[in-house]
Amino acid sequence: MRDVTVRYASGVVALKNVSLDIRPGEMVSVVGLSGSGKSSLIRTINGLVPITSGSLRVGGYHLESARGGELRRLRGEIGMIFQGFNLAKRTSVLNNVLVGRLAHTTTLRTLLLGAYRASDREIAFEALNRVGILSKVWDRASSLSGGQQQRVAIARALCQEPRLVLADEPVASLDPPTAHEVMDDLRRINQDLGITVITNLHLIDLARSYGTRIIGLRAGEVVFDGPVESASDAVFAKIYGRSVESADVLGL
Repeated sequence: MRDVTVRYASGVVALKNVSLDIRPGEMVSVVGLSGSGKSSLIRTINGLVPITSGSLRVGGYHLESARGGELRRLRGEIGMIFQGFNLAKRTSVLNNVLVGRLAHTTTLRTLLLGAYRASDREIAFEALNRVGILSKVWDRASSLSGGQQQRVAIARALCQEPRLVLADEPVASLDPPTAHEVMDDLRRINQDLGITVITNLHLIDLARSYGTRIIGLRAGEVVFDGPVESASDAVFAKIYGRSVESADVLGL
């Protein structure tokens, strides 16, 4: 990112002249309070939020000019995990995960229900196994717990065979033990597969435990960018604009 600004139609400025370099293979925690610009930042990376000014390059793609097929190809290389899971609740876990193969499947196949190749199914099975819920492959997504649904969402992202995974508040709706399990999955993906992982968080202990680098946003501006070891309580107080509170820590 170089001097990236995001201004919404309402006039709200979500990002102000943000410049960042994120290297392949990093696991980055983006932290800040609600309204700090975390979601806008992460969603510019796959073009869900267009930038107003500045330049943004992801691999060989230039987001300020990417359109149509080029933007679809970029999104095919980026897995996206949402707070609300975004699953099709009435269909099976397998069908949800296979959605991740759409970027690698011909249009004709996508128009034919269930017309996935055997190789696509093997990739889906492996993704489910990696997050520990292969046994749920034939279950309806609606029958799963919140933590299991988020793991299906992670498996769907893995099924894309991405170079980059973006996670937008992936544990905000989960209880503490399950949140740690989901974050463990993301860390293993980063360490075992070498996939770059960028995660939006607002909880200090998760940011410190699961990132190697912390980027702190406040009112759309980067106020901290450094290794996790440097992110003291004083740094978080600067990011949050107030003293650290008990609600800022997830705990066990």
